[in-house]
Amino acid sequence: MRNTYQDLIEQTYSFPQTNFAIGQTGLTFNKIPLNDLLQKYGSPLKLTYLPSIQKQIKRARAFFNQAIAKCAYEEEYVFTYCTKSSHFKHILDKVIEEEAHLELSSAVDTALVLKLVANGSIRKDKYIICNGYKNAAYIDGIAKLFDLGFTNVIPVLDSEEELELYENLDVEKLNIGLRMAIEEEPSFLLYTSRFGIRKERIVDFYQNKIKDNPKFTLRMLHSFVYIGIQDTTYYWNELYRFIKMYVQLKQACPSLDMINIGGGLPIQNSLDFQYDYQYMCN
Repeated sequence: MRNTYQDLIEQTYSFPQTNFAIGQTGLTFNKIPLNDLLQKYGSPLKLTYLPSIQKQIKRARAFFNQAIAKCAYEEEYVFTYCTKSSHFKHILDKVIEEEAHLELSSAVDTALVLKLVANGSIRKDKYIICNGYKNAAYIDGIAKLFDLGFTNVIPVLDSEEELELYENLDVEKLNIGLRMAIEEEPSFLLYTSRFGIRKERIVDFYQNKIKDNPKFTLRMLHSFVYIGIQDTTYYWNELYRFIKMYVQLKQACPSLDMINIGGGLPIQNSLDFQYDYQYMCN
C-alpha cells in the first residue's frame, strides 16, 4: 500500500512542477535545497528567488508581444511594476535592470523612487504611474518627482475632487489619468465601496474640468478589478464596459492614448494552479 505524503502529492497533483524537484536532501526550489534553509532559519519561511523577478517580466512581455503580433495590434505594451508588490531594494534593483516602468500607490512609493534617483538607478524618462488615494505626503512626493526632472509622471485621479490637488503644483503641463469605478461582485468585501469615478460621470468631468484647462492633458484611463484578470463572465463584462468607456472618452479626448488594466495576471500559489496566460493575453 502506498500511503506516504509524497505518494499523496504525486497522486493528487502533477509533480514535480516548474521550479520544484526532489533532490538528494529532499524538496528543492530552483535547485536550492529547502530543507537546508529550514534547518538554518526555521519555519515558516518565506523565500524570494531574485532571478524569478526578471524571468517573470520577460514572460509577461513575451505573452503580450505574441498577442500583439497575432492580433495585428498597432500600439505597444508597456510593462509597469507595482511597487506595492514588494518594496525590497533587491527586488526593485532587478525590476530596474529589466528596464521596467513603475506604478506607485502611496507616499512610501515616491520615497522609494527618490532613493532610486539618489543611487543613480533609474532614468527620468521612465513612466511613473501614480495610483491610489493621494494624501498630502503623496502629493508632496509627486511634486518632488517633477522637481527632479521626471518627464513621464502620470497621476491617476481616484476621484473628481483630486484634480484640485494638482492645480497648485509648480508644473506647467501635467499628464493625468482617470480611474473608472467598476461594479464589484456582490460577494466581494468592497462591494459597497466605490473607488474611482463613476462611468456615467467620466465624459462630463472631462468636458467640464479638464478639456479647456491648459495645464492638464488626459492621457490614461485606468480600471482595477480586484479578482485579477480571470477567465470569468464577470471579468469579461467588466473589461467590455471599460473598453467601451475608453472608446467613448477617446471620441471626446484625442489626447487619450493609454489604457491601464489593473488587477494583474495571477501567480501560482498552489500545486493545482492552472492558468493559460497566452490565451488571456490574446
